[in-house]
Amino acid sequence: MGLSASSAAPAAGAIGRPSASPAPSSRLLRRAPLLAAALVALLAGLWAGLLRLGLDLPPLRPALAADHGPLLVLGFLGTQIGLERAVALGRHGRGRWPYVAPSAAAAGALWLLAGLPARGGQLLLALGGFALVAVFVAVHRLEPSWHNFVMGLGAAGWAAGACVWLSGEPLARVVPFLVAFLVLTIVGERLELSRMRHPPAAARWALLAAIALFGLGVVLTLPWPSLGIRLAGAGLLAQAAWLARFDVARRTIRMGGLTRYMAVALLAGYFWLAVAGVVWLGEGQLTGYGFGYDAMLHTIFLGFVFSMIFAHAAVIVPAVLGVALPYRRSFYAPLALLHVSLALRLFGDLEANLVAWRWGGVLGELAILSFIALAAASALSGRRGARGAVGLAVGADGRHE
Repeated sequence: MGLSASSAAPAAGAIGRPSASPAPSSRLLRRAPLLAAALVALLAGLWAGLLRLGLDLPPLRPALAADHGPLLVLGFLGTQIGLERAVALGRHGRGRWPYVAPSAAAAGALWLLAGLPARGGQLLLALGGFALVAVFVAVHRLEPSWHNFVMGLGAAGWAAGACVWLSGEPLARVVPFLVAFLVLTIVGERLELSRMRHPPAAARWALLAAIALFGLGVVLTLPWPSLGIRLAGAGLLAQAAWLARFDVARRTIRMGGLTRYMAVALLAGYFWLAVAGVVWLGEGQLTGYGFGYDAMLHTIFLGFVFSMIFAHAAVIVPAVLGVALPYRRSFYAPLALLHVSLALRLFGDLEANLVAWRWGGVLGELAILSFIALAAASALSGRRGARGAVGLAVGADGRHE
């Protein structure tokens, strides 16, 4: 599932003339193993999240809770983002090699879930990151642009984070690089779409300066963790301010239907990105435990990233799978639950209130699962409606009743 409206289909159109696409059913079957692996990583990551919340559940395998972050960020989102880019580049005659990124991410997640030696899974996830960097190098050669460069930096964050993890550093030292992977991927896509509003050149340079500050902070978290986290936090806050000011969502929220829903989700996500920047500035360190650490991670990964996923599912699913995902007003329900649950969780973090923290976490996972269920139901109803329309058309033509 993509993170922005400029993902698979628009990106493909931007980098050249598309080649003939296979039939939707063939496309879905060919990508089904990767999608299934991503879904398994998502569900396992959510289960691990419940274990981290302290719920008395079967652990499925020892130390599953420790893999909560890698399963969701690299296993689920890494596979999905890699698949989007492979689809976009593959439509322009670039062969099958771009599928190395999502395939390695999916294999790495399944490796970890199988309980095999962790280093093998880490190596596969690192391969996925480096393959995605290669994909963005190819894309940048086709269409040199700042937004492709920024998204390429996001892929480099994935690769660098995987290398830090392989070096034996604790996962808390890897987190800033995982954050960079997702934040820069999303911001790069929004930078591409911001051209619709024709922002002044000074605005573009301001965003690039904010990205540079954030990237510098992420790198400095290795030698000087406190300084690096605070610089990265300032960069997060600056990017959130830029998005709130220049993103097209400020204009499209005045429209109706799917367009307004997407804008609401986007602007809510920018709010949480700003909150994350403030929390990172205030905390100044990633300890790997405690309420402050929880707030630093989930304001970004839940509040910002999943808002983007909720916003653009109706655009990305058809582009990647060839399956329509009709908009439903009921999509607002899991979106609202996501943000209410995160507010409750943040209250629990700030007040060291275990009950609020735990309920916020459980309700956040319920929001994700309910959105998936609603999206699946919408896609199925869309397919039935399409088949019905085809049947009526054929019957009216007189060749089949």
